[in-house]
Amino acid sequence: MRFRATVENVAIFFRIIQAVEKLQRKCIVKFSENEMHIICNDDANEGGIQVWSVVKVDSIFTNYRIQSNANNQITVALSTEALLSALRSSSASASSTSAASSILPAYDADELVMKLAKKNDQAVLSFEMFGVSRSGRKVRVTHDVRIEVMRPAEVEKLREPLCPEPDVHILLPPLQKLRTIVERLRPLSDVLALRANNSGRLQVAISTDSVKVETQWVGCANPSLRQAQVEEDENPDPDPTEKPDPETVFSVLVSVRSFLKFLNSHVVSTTTIACICQNHCAILYVYIGEVADAGGVLTFYIPSVIED
Repeated sequence: MRFRATVENVAIFFRIIQAVEKLQRKCIVKFSENEMHIICNDDANEGGIQVWSVVKVDSIFTNYRIQSNANNQITVALSTEALLSALRSSSASASSTSAASSILPAYDADELVMKLAKKNDQAVLSFEMFGVSRSGRKVRVTHDVRIEVMRPAEVEKLREPLCPEPDVHILLPPLQKLRTIVERLRPLSDVLALRANNSGRLQVAISTDSVKVETQWVGCANPSLRQAQVEEDENPDPDPTEKPDPETVFSVLVSVRSFLKFLNSHVVSTTTIACICQNHCAILYVYIGEVADAGGVLTFYIPSVIED
């Protein structure tokens, strides 16, 4: 089993893990020949929110080499905090993306190499940083992150959530602005209603015995995520011309805290598409880069809150 890669785009890698770290203390990272998958699927995770992300190798890494007996795939479980710390220490540019980090490293990394290694019989992801100190001296720093290498049988059990076909897809406004609004609603309720229709209307709302607040956007795009799937489908819908009333509003109730955890992905997002499965879940696609040329996508699954 061998793995080695140069982290070319440290800032993007850092922001992805920064978003994931807000959600869960441990995550699963699956490396394959062309993609890196980052998974958060712990049932103990508050609100049941899950993340299943796919990142193109060439959007982050160069000199990428992987070899294993499991179809050249290596899957590991690790601490998100430890991985974030390793990436933060690699360069000032990555550190500056974190509001919580006020101390920058005393050097700038010219090269960051990530490789699978073993230290004292413990498997680690070893980060080797080569750079220049503030005084102009060459430096080499190693940062090891403890990992658990998962067996193929364990990896086979990993399953993305099964969801019904979404009732509506809608392009969200900038997540940073949406986060500001939801932060203001947080003290008022634990549950948030997410509503949308197929004519570009989006609403976030709370409703309690003492207060009702609603924020609405109009003119949002309704992208079709099924277009490629339908083209490949050998058995398309019997009457593709039959469409639901575009004014019909679909909604789902979600935990405010879970939704705010998703909104931490604003550090990554350029485009985010929300899919609502009426009274079942919200599926949120956070694209890394523009959709047409995205380096990957983080998919968040937030289950519906069932109110008494």
